[in-house]
Amino acid sequence: MPTDPRRLAFLLAVHRAGGVLAAADLLHVTPSAVSQQIARLEAEEGFAVLDRGPRGVTLTPAGRVLADAAERIEAELIEARQAIVALGDGVSGRVAIGAFQTAIRAVVAPALAPLADRYPGVQLDVREYEPAEAVRKLRGGDLDLVVLERDSEMKNPAPRGSQDVMLLDEPWRLVIPAGMAAPEHVGDLARLTFVASDTGTAADRALQRVAHSLGTTIATVHSTYDFDTTLALVAAGQGVALLPALALEAMAVNDSLRIVRLPGLGERQLFVRHRSSRHEPGPAVRAVVEVMTEVASRLQLA
Repeated sequence: MPTDPRRLAFLLAVHRAGGVLAAADLLHVTPSAVSQQIARLEAEEGFAVLDRGPRGVTLTPAGRVLADAAERIEAELIEARQAIVALGDGVSGRVAIGAFQTAIRAVVAPALAPLADRYPGVQLDVREYEPAEAVRKLRGGDLDLVVLERDSEMKNPAPRGSQDVMLLDEPWRLVIPAGMAAPEHVGDLARLTFVASDTGTAADRALQRVAHSLGTTIATVHSTYDFDTTLALVAAGQGVALLPALALEAMAVNDSLRIVRLPGLGERQLFVRHRSSRHEPGPAVRAVVEVMTEVASRLQLA
């Protein structure tokens, strides 16, 4: 499994701060968030990266190698940002981006103001599309960027001639009617009925993954694409649902619903895709991706 470079920032913070608690303060996140990212890094690499002793934590040999790599990446990113800022006054053009509702709410719309401040010559044209339609329009040249989603277990590489840039990953949450007893373990989901998401969506794939891990088939009713519709059906007592955390934060969850943070549900990933060739992406597209990545990073740490 390839290393997620975002996790290296957590390792580097632990190394510089001297411990998990101090790294959490440095990054403005909880200690558990730091520990989770370190655990995932160790799972991806297959090696321990920290020696945990009574006097604190130190880097293992593998951890030192990764921390050195993280410092080199950090230095290159700083150099790249400085170069982009130097070009800022000369970057201009219209960038058409296709995204679905929750991505527009969480990342695209919040990026508009900082984009205008940093790159006043770049005009972002936002268009709402379902992911499949957005990908078709990217291939056809009608869009310059698309925001897509996937269940974190899906590791399909970008198609030839395109490149994916990760924005954020967020936990899946279970939404149940308010009067229902909350499941305590993932295994409890086997006896529940779910309001289904459209085939091929990240929520649909996540539910299939959970069912596969339980060795069973999970009962479903209806079929929805819009998360507001899903919540309405759950509130009506039609079943429970698996939805991403950011989508729930952006919606009005009323007293008839309850959100359950159940370990083992996995994560949804949001990423942006652009064409990749000798001439693409151009400076304006790069500028938009840069700002969206920064916005998503802050949102992920919130």
